[in-house]
Formats: sequence, C-alpha cells, structure tokens
Amino acid sequence: MIVKSVAMQAYQNALKIQQDAQSKINANFKSSAAATAPQGGFMAALKGNLEKVNDMQLEKMDMATSFAAGKEQNVHELMISLQKAGLAMSMTSAVRSKIMSTYQELTKLQF
Repeated sequence: MIVKSVAMQAYQNALKIQQDAQSKINANFKSSAAATAPQGGFMAALKGNLEKVNDMQLEKMDMATSFAAGKEQNVHELMISLQKAGLAMSMTSAVRSKIMSTYQELTKLQF
C-alpha cells in the first residue's frame, strides 16, 4: 500500500512541523515574557504606564495644535492619535476605578 505509506509520511511530516513551530512559539513567549516583566514591581509598572499615557496626551495636544495652526494637513494621523490617547485615558480611568474600589474594600475589612 504505497498510498497509505505516502499519506502516513505526509502526516508525520506535518505533525513534526507543527511541533517544531509550537516549540519555537513557546520559546519566544517565554523569552519575551521575561524581557517585558517589569522590574520594581507594581508601582514601577504603574508609573511607567502613566508616563506613556501622559506622552500620548502630549502628542495628541501637539498634533491638534499644529493641525489647527495649519502646519500639518494629515487628518488621518491626527484622528489616530486622538483615538489612541482617548482609549489610553479611558483604560487608565478604568484601572484607577478598580484600584480605588479595591482600596475601599480593603479598608472595610476588620482584622
């Protein structure tokens, strides 16, 4: 049965390729997770993210000012910048709300 052996060989080759790809993905995930792990804990990560949101807000203001002054004519980049900054601010607000509600719950605990 030559057809069965060819099909089995193709299946084994595909399975080996899939396993190799999965192992590469796992290795890349582990190395990227280790590389992006924040050093310094929660406060350092929070501070870094707040700085990024602030930078987005400043970039938005600069782009809007230059567009209003007539220096920039690229509406697409302006709108993308506005959406990014708005989304970052709403996510920051949601995180702040969660942190505050968690703090309030912790203060209600009796020891």
